[in-house]
Amino acid sequence: MTIENSASKELKWWALPGQFLRQELLPVLTNLRLAIALLLLIAIFSSTGTVIEQGKSLLFYQANYPEHPALFGFLTWKVIQVVGLDHVYRTWWFLSLLILFGTSITACSFTRQLPALKTAQRWKYYEEPRQFQKLALSAELDTGSLNSLNPLLQSRRYKIFLDLEKPNLLYARKGIVGRVGPIIVHIGIIAILLGGIWGAMTGFLAQEMVASGDTFQVKNIIDAGPLAAAQVPKDLSVRVNRFWIDYTSSGSINQFYSDLSVLNNQGKEVDHKKIFVNEPLRYHGVTFYQTDWGIAAVRVQFNNSPTIQLPMAKLNTNGQGSIWGTWIPTKPDLSEGVSLLAKDLQGMVLIYDVNGKLLDTVRTGMSTQVNGVQLKIIDVVGSSGFQIKADPGIPIVYSGFGLLMLGVVMSYFSHSQIWALQTSDRLYIGGKTNRAQVAFEQEVLEILDRLSLQPKADETGSTTESLITT
Repeated sequence: MTIENSASKELKWWALPGQFLRQELLPVLTNLRLAIALLLLIAIFSSTGTVIEQGKSLLFYQANYPEHPALFGFLTWKVIQVVGLDHVYRTWWFLSLLILFGTSITACSFTRQLPALKTAQRWKYYEEPRQFQKLALSAELDTGSLNSLNPLLQSRRYKIFLDLEKPNLLYARKGIVGRVGPIIVHIGIIAILLGGIWGAMTGFLAQEMVASGDTFQVKNIIDAGPLAAAQVPKDLSVRVNRFWIDYTSSGSINQFYSDLSVLNNQGKEVDHKKIFVNEPLRYHGVTFYQTDWGIAAVRVQFNNSPTIQLPMAKLNTNGQGSIWGTWIPTKPDLSEGVSLLAKDLQGMVLIYDVNGKLLDTVRTGMSTQVNGVQLKIIDVVGSSGFQIKADPGIPIVYSGFGLLMLGVVMSYFSHSQIWALQTSDRLYIGGKTNRAQVAFEQEVLEILDRLSLQPKADETGSTTESLITT
């Protein structure tokens, strides 16, 4: 007796986790209010990640979100750094919200949607007239028959089930896909969440500023997930064959372009494309966007010397436009020189002396005399700015959205059921549906009207009048 009690207690101890899961945890996870609250939190923090710039440097946040005065009285660069609002979609708490919401959707699918689908697939015949009384819509006819009812149901795309042993019974249904729709919606949502999590863990974002004619590899990564190392391309490089800008007649920028070549380890071109804004280059899951431009260098020549390329730096203009400049020595001992300024790639260069006096304005290909030497401007070299992004979760997210839209469309189908019982002098018909009740009632009434027009001969050969009750 003691041994049996011990075994019983041990079984109960092992059953505790499952009992806790069924009775305590599952009701909480499948609660509609919890799902709505989680969805609302995800939407709020997602919008926060849209409003607050993501992946910027600490200096950027210090300049744009100072402590005095704090934005909205509380939002400062320290709050952004501590909470992780500079990389919302990769924070542990945002990923936890996604996982919890996905778990809630999964639990709801297994505890509610799948059982509802199984219940819809199970059916039984109604063998007694009293069973039709509990249906929302039912009728009793003294005309018509199951043989005349079958084609009417088939013309309305009902699937008919007949009992071979009891030919006086009929069950018909349509729209079972409407019961599958919510499950497809849940699968789509879970796929979107998984794609977002996978992208956050394995994706990366990089920025590069490359001079026209140079070759670069992806190195300047500003934001990356913990598993992103495998996504960063290490066996290829990209060459900027040419960068140029199209200007309007007023001198403003119309569009800027980069002609790119993707090179393998042997320097062989494996892909080539001209990119511009909203027309990126995609190669093996990595996307190169055209996002910025600048002036990298100026090529000059002194008298008959070889061409010299000097880098140009962007100057601080306090928001008064973009200007790039460089200083060029005109004597070997660097005791004298001139400053060159350029604001665009249209070929105009301004030359200033050490006192800030404008000496000349020269276009590319032209020469001028400065400090006793002939200075020729060969070319102004532009630089192309790229945003390089890899997000392996995007195909999963897109697939999830496709399933979500498919499931929503499927959910609009009504699951309608009709039962019929043929007795010696009566035909009993009843049905129910889960949506579009008015349309279903009209459909059933049309069927009843058609049946009432088909007289049924009784055993004596006489024809009886119809009687319809709902």
